[in-house]
Amino acid sequence: MKTGAIAAAICLTTCGSLNAQTIVAQPVGQAPASAWTLPANTELTVTPNSELSSKTLKEGDTFTVSTVYDVLMNNYIVIPKGTRGQGKVTWRTGKGAFGKSAKMDIALEWIDVAGRRVTVEGKHRQEGSGNTAATLGTVAAVGPFAAFVTGKSATIPNGMQLKAFTAEPISFQAAALPPAPVQAQIVPASATVSATPVVTQGTSPAVTAVSSGDKSQ
Repeated sequence: MKTGAIAAAICLTTCGSLNAQTIVAQPVGQAPASAWTLPANTELTVTPNSELSSKTLKEGDTFTVSTVYDVLMNNYIVIPKGTRGQGKVTWRTGKGAFGKSAKMDIALEWIDVAGRRVTVEGKHRQEGSGNTAATLGTVAAVGPFAAFVTGKSATIPNGMQLKAFTAEPISFQAAALPPAPVQAQIVPASATVSATPVVTQGTSPAVTAVSSGDKSQ
């Protein structure tokens, strides 16, 4: 009687332990979950989605931009080409008499990465082409009528590449991102930015953040 009771107790304890292990054990072959962080100050190349002109824009106006190249980390696309963002006109002057050209300053503000607004930093000044040489000749020829010779508006066309940098880190799960195409992995060495991986479990291969485009103008 005592022997049977002891055996039953041992069986209950052992079986309960095995069942608990079965519940919490990970399936065989499951890879550890890893997360990496694209560091702040990663270079981006963007372009305005339409022409920006000092003739139609005023200080405080906003405009949209898109990234020109994929931004990669460890051969994963963290910021895809075509990612939308926003910039703002921070200062402008109109064109004037005597060939005075217009000037315009813009600042890049943010990009939308997977529904999250990531702050970016980047400033650019554009100046219209003046008519200084022509104006001087006109002054000598017709005197005060040279005042009617005006400069050009400042314009930034769609397709012009502008440099920006992320102002904050971007954390991501590699499994949630598409791998980079082979051709996108061929980048100039000068575009490479070293990054330190952040790993939640297990170990990680070396991680590098790169932009697949040339430096902006």
